[in-house]
Amino acid sequence: MIGLLQRVTQASVTVGGEVVGAIGPGLMVLVCAEKGDTEREADALLAKLLGYRVFSDEAGKMNRSVVDVAGGLLLVPQFTLAADTRSGTRPSFSPAAAPEDGRRLFDHAVRRARERHAIVETGRFGADMQVALVNDGPVTFWLRIDPPRPAS
Repeated sequence: MIGLLQRVTQASVTVGGEVVGAIGPGLMVLVCAEKGDTEREADALLAKLLGYRVFSDEAGKMNRSVVDVAGGLLLVPQFTLAADTRSGTRPSFSPAAAPEDGRRLFDHAVRRARERHAIVETGRFGADMQVALVNDGPVTFWLRIDPPRPAS
């Protein structure tokens, strides 16, 4: 699972002219499932997102998580994060999970996030979304949770 998190002062997702998710200060996270990912990787990514310390404390150090600051969490499905861009000028999306697996894992992550955090909004899986945000800092981190490798 991949999460591209951005600390924001505000963020929203619009589909067909309708705002489907919006937050004030918090994290906007593009979420992508890759082939081989399971609920285990989705849970691990969520735990990391909720605990990742990207908000400043009194000394100005990044020592607070989105949970610590009671910030919003906007989860947006984004399969293109799995693109293989190592060769050529056109990305390959073969590393991405199949759409049904991606939807299942995204929905799982959203359910779990709502169990653990008060402010959770989302984009819409498979929709043509317009994402607007004000990146605070800018602060952006790419997180990846790899599935376990088979023993050799």
